[in-house]
Amino acid sequence: MIVHTILESAVTSQLGGAELIAFTPTPAPNQGINTEGLAEFLRRFFGPLFLVIVSVVALFFLFTREITRFVQFIILAIAIGVIFYVPNIIEVTAKAIAGALGIQ
Repeated sequence: MIVHTILESAVTSQLGGAELIAFTPTPAPNQGINTEGLAEFLRRFFGPLFLVIVSVVALFFLFTREITRFVQFIILAIAIGVIFYVPNIIEVTAKAIAGALGIQ
């Protein structure tokens, strides 16, 4: 008790009279990982990047006159774009996959 009082006064004098704050560990939540804004974050992060990459690759295919590959690439790009830009499709797909795997 005396040592604690001495240490407390030494720390208080070192901190210029600031009070000591007792830190208590907070209990971990019983819930899983919060992924509420994950889909929106993915759209904002990968959307513009996706459009730039699609534009560059499409221009490459056009300039090299590979029309068949250009058409295949555009179809694939549209399919991937639908995944990113249609609202709630990521959540619906994730829930369907989790349901198929038996995860709730």
